[in-house]
Amino acid sequence: MNQNRTPLLLALLILAVATIVAIIARPMTPIDETRYISVAWEMWLRGDWLVPYKNGEPYSHKPPLMMWLFQLGWLVFGVSEWWARLVSPLFSAGGLLLTFALARRLWPQEAGLGARAVLVLASSLLWIFFSTAAMFDVMLAFFTLVGMHGIVRAAEGRHLSGFALLGLAIGLGVLAKGPVILLHTLPLAVLAPWWQPGLPWQRWFAGIVGAVLFGAAIALAWAIPAGIAGGDEYQRAIFWGQTANRMVQSFAHKRALWWYLPLLPVMFFPWLLIPGVWRGVRDLLCKGLDRGSRFCIAWLLPVVIAFSLISGKQMHYLIPVFPAFALLVARVLRADARGGVWLPAIISLALAAALALLALERLPLARNPLPELPLLWPALLLLPLALILGWRVRPTFAGAALLGAATVALLQLSLLRSFHTDYDTKPLAEAIAAAQAEGRQVANDGFYHDQFHFAGRLRSPLVAFEDEGEMASWLERNPEARAVVYLKHERQLQGRKTIAVHGYLGGVAALLEAPEAAALLRGK
Repeated sequence: MNQNRTPLLLALLILAVATIVAIIARPMTPIDETRYISVAWEMWLRGDWLVPYKNGEPYSHKPPLMMWLFQLGWLVFGVSEWWARLVSPLFSAGGLLLTFALARRLWPQEAGLGARAVLVLASSLLWIFFSTAAMFDVMLAFFTLVGMHGIVRAAEGRHLSGFALLGLAIGLGVLAKGPVILLHTLPLAVLAPWWQPGLPWQRWFAGIVGAVLFGAAIALAWAIPAGIAGGDEYQRAIFWGQTANRMVQSFAHKRALWWYLPLLPVMFFPWLLIPGVWRGVRDLLCKGLDRGSRFCIAWLLPVVIAFSLISGKQMHYLIPVFPAFALLVARVLRADARGGVWLPAIISLALAAALALLALERLPLARNPLPELPLLWPALLLLPLALILGWRVRPTFAGAALLGAATVALLQLSLLRSFHTDYDTKPLAEAIAAAQAEGRQVANDGFYHDQFHFAGRLRSPLVAFEDEGEMASWLERNPEARAVVYLKHERQLQGRKTIAVHGYLGGVAALLEAPEAAALLRGK
């Protein structure tokens, strides 16, 4: 048992260190993280636990579960950013524990498989990064894992409790990120006759329908009163508009079907660079798939195929299938395997990262994205790890896991200055808060993503304009107002009197008095 607990503790330690590094290296970054915490802040100000708000208007793009959790923490600990930044790591830790337990259910004779799986999961590059981001994907992965446990429980004969657990996962998954939870759970459930032969199919599919209905009831327990409270437009958005619009846009094929393919080695770094994984897959296919392997394939492949077919691809959409990947790697790469990390691949990756940083430094961008960065030191630190892991001393699971964790930590620390130069909204948000405290209205140039509300603890909406001419006219009519404008180059502010200026997403954002902002907009 101690041999199994040690890798689990190491995986939790990797997560803890990654969380500390992320808090040090990255501020809450626009536009996603700052928006979600600001939505929770506006709900907090209103005392509203039902309808999310963004810049004073009902916000229908995401369900409220994460915002609820932010507010629960604020009730206990007081309003702070650090609590919001711990929610995803806590769900990630829960995901590690659920993955560990799921491995024991799928391969009861493989005592160490769960321990290996959590190391793979905790050290996969994309999982680490999004485990420390205030976004919904790791939370969705947690509820997906809860659903997987329910499906296995039902397949083992405990139908009522198993499908009830699946329904609970579906309901909470909808409240976490919407109906996409169905894509992550139902294909596996429907394919159960393949990975668990002999199931009474009529009873099985009746159980799936019951689980979906139970999940829908949980989601509707929030959606119905929220729709009534939020008004007709919000009601249409949460029940139809967002889902229909996303479905229409999803199949526009703006990105190629193969878009994910070249990104897989990065997303699952370092595990796809281990030759033993590929040899293990070959051996598994030759010997025949066992129940657990079929389960993981039925979980992973339909989701990857489905997201490959849609246009709105993002890497983090695949986060909920990472536990399936980790379980498969742990299955094919056994503890006594001797198939080290491929040395040329690691060296090439490290050098390519360094060269990419050098090239980025020399691009004629509006702002230098990597000011005063010693560009080669992450690569130089990775090379000794590569040599150790790729030479005759073959890596253990722990060694490969530490390589993945070290890579993410080094990359984030190397970009620390850039993160705070171009992504920290707090300096400008505090200037906006001071203007509002003086009773001044503040206008925003373009669509406002709520990026300043929590950082400045704003208590009033910004007046957002998507048309610059309309905004300039409004500023001319309201000369006592202030305005936030976004520019590609700081030199565009030359000769202008500014209240506050800060880097923003590769350009600059500036707070100006109304006459200065109006003149600037007219002259663009």
